[in-house]
Amino acid sequence: MQPLSFKEYLDFIESYNPNNLNALFEDYLEYGGLPTVIELKDHPDTIGPFLTGIYNTVLLKDVVQRNNVRDATLLESVLKFIAANIGSTVSTKKISDYLTSRGRKTTSETIDNYLKMLENAFIIYRANRFDLKGKLFLKTLEKYYIVDTGIRNQLTGLRNTDYGHVLENVIYFELLRRGYDVSIGKVGTLEVDFVASKANKKIYYQVSATIIYNKNKM
Repeated sequence: MQPLSFKEYLDFIESYNPNNLNALFEDYLEYGGLPTVIELKDHPDTIGPFLTGIYNTVLLKDVVQRNNVRDATLLESVLKFIAANIGSTVSTKKISDYLTSRGRKTTSETIDNYLKMLENAFIIYRANRFDLKGKLFLKTLEKYYIVDTGIRNQLTGLRNTDYGHVLENVIYFELLRRGYDVSIGKVGTLEVDFVASKANKKIYYQVSATIIYNKNKM
């Protein structure tokens, strides 16, 4: 079960002002789409502890215990790295090198195993890169997205928050809800944020928090 889409999120709110959609969407990006969060909105100081409780329960029960993880702290470090880098291309070596530089010596193989555990628990989702010219999937530098932006923000403490990448996270899951297979498009050195495929249908999406028009470049 995935958290609520923004449309479902609005359906859970008994009454709202359509003119206030921007503010509601900002809340959705910050606190995520878990139904209980909506009930807690009148007491925002309780949302953080609730999200932390959900995260701890899922991580401990669905990942650590099920997989007999010996180093739960390292697993958490991997998840926090992904949370801070949603929408950015990463590799197991990049994660391993980063954690080793922070005093948590590990290997790419261990990181790969932990990423698979988190994927199997539906905490993170992977988008593979697709070479649009060569018509094949590439085996490195995937992107990862976290199942709920509220949990993501709780993990990062709202640090390193790139609005564009958080928006990308939301759009990725919306495309999944609509039944698309989602990958990242690569054309030479350029990138298409999402290639959404379904049956004989293929749609290309570029996600941006803002589009700046510069008349001097026209």
